[in-house]
Amino acid sequence: MTLNGRQSFSRITFCTVKAGNFVDLMWKVSHLLPDLIPPGTCNLLNSSTIFANNEVNLAEVDIYGFDYDYTLALYSNALDTMIYNTARDFLIEHFKYPEGIRKYDYIPNFAARGLHYDIQKGLLMKIDAFHYIQSGTVYRGLSPMPDEEVLQLYGGTYHIPLQQDSGFYGKGPKVKQFMDIFSIPEMTLLAVANDFFITNDIPYDPVHLFRDVSEAIGMVHLKGYMYKWFILRGEETHAVLHRLVNNGKKLFLITNSPFSFVDKGMMHMVGKNWRDFFDVVIVQADKPHFFTDCIKPFRRLDGNGDLRWEKINSLDKGQIYKQGNLFDFLRLTGWRGSKVLYFGDHLYSDLADLMLRHGWRTAAIVPELEQETKVVCTDRYALNLTWLQALTGLMERMQTHRDPESKQVFREWQNEREELRAMIKNLFNPHFGSIFRTRHNPTYFSRHLCRFSDIYMTSLSCLLNYDLSYTFYPRRTPLQHEAPLWMDQLYAAQLPPQGKAFLL
Repeated sequence: MTLNGRQSFSRITFCTVKAGNFVDLMWKVSHLLPDLIPPGTCNLLNSSTIFANNEVNLAEVDIYGFDYDYTLALYSNALDTMIYNTARDFLIEHFKYPEGIRKYDYIPNFAARGLHYDIQKGLLMKIDAFHYIQSGTVYRGLSPMPDEEVLQLYGGTYHIPLQQDSGFYGKGPKVKQFMDIFSIPEMTLLAVANDFFITNDIPYDPVHLFRDVSEAIGMVHLKGYMYKWFILRGEETHAVLHRLVNNGKKLFLITNSPFSFVDKGMMHMVGKNWRDFFDVVIVQADKPHFFTDCIKPFRRLDGNGDLRWEKINSLDKGQIYKQGNLFDFLRLTGWRGSKVLYFGDHLYSDLADLMLRHGWRTAAIVPELEQETKVVCTDRYALNLTWLQALTGLMERMQTHRDPESKQVFREWQNEREELRAMIKNLFNPHFGSIFRTRHNPTYFSRHLCRFSDIYMTSLSCLLNYDLSYTFYPRRTPLQHEAPLWMDQLYAAQLPPQGKAFLL
């Protein structure tokens, strides 16, 4: 029985071991748990906070750049349903997929950002920062695959070799990582279509399915559906832009979306004069190639959105530019280095090259933080995580005892630990858990979030909570060799002397 409130652990009420009466000791440990968590700890996290991976002084930032989708414009969950339904119908009507797929409605909260998809095997999975699949998170269709089958498919290991993995931009030869928020309905449609073919015992090629679903999703975006009706917090975006301009900051927009799409959304959020906020506006930029290509020239669009033919020798305020490349952008603007802060939601397409190649400051928009911080702030999460940490520390020490009774105790703890891990995972998403953690390791997504973003936040509106001279300081997180005061050591510090003697 796992911890819930002040309940003790029935699995760990076992007979006496050589170091003393362990029944009494563990009873005391379990009842100490709530007291070890300082009052108010569960309310310390706020989804409106900006979190720092690297020190950033806003007083040094003169230029603010933005992506459009899920950065300037945040969308409601209803948009996922619309994208899924439209792409599903396109798959049936254009690619002539079986009509039975139409019976599958969109499944909210099935998929999560950052998952990997094995294109050849048709499997959706979660991978950690060390390229290992998290057990229990491999789905064929809508059904989880037993761990034994996963091991058999991957040659007796959970490890995904680097050469098969998703590559720098998330698009490897065999495995793709879904990194943007628009990809959540795409993952769901892939799972649904796989599930239909499998449950109806219809032969199919997973590679063809992957490509067809990708094209169907792409057609939804190309058709330019009225996403503006799904925009959230438009007034907050307006407030952020207004504040930055009033404080003398220069603003620019670089987006892959077409002008007509951006124009409708920005007019909805900011008004018809939205271009007055920006010193440079670039649409259909073709990121991430925009950041690495040094050949593709800028083209100017006229008031109707039609291409002009003249050579671009300057990037002027009030004009709209298409395509181009970052090297010409830097040459024409002179905006370089840490005085530029760019915001985007896609770690690869928006942020990676700017951080690694050009030294810009980068800010990741992670809307999932709103729900994740709510979970982390619950007593249930805090108690279970605290006990999991303590139990892991106890297991580390217990493994040196080789007598049969101690081995039995250790096996009981292993089972308890697995139950705790499953419970914590289910608090976030019953299928894939938190987007930031695979058990105790960071996820592949989380690792790249730390690598490619100086700061990260739920939405652009979080900027409204900070002065524009504010400095974000990252917390010093202990490395493994720096002997941090882990939770199990906190327990040892508060146990009675006979308990300390056993643990040490």
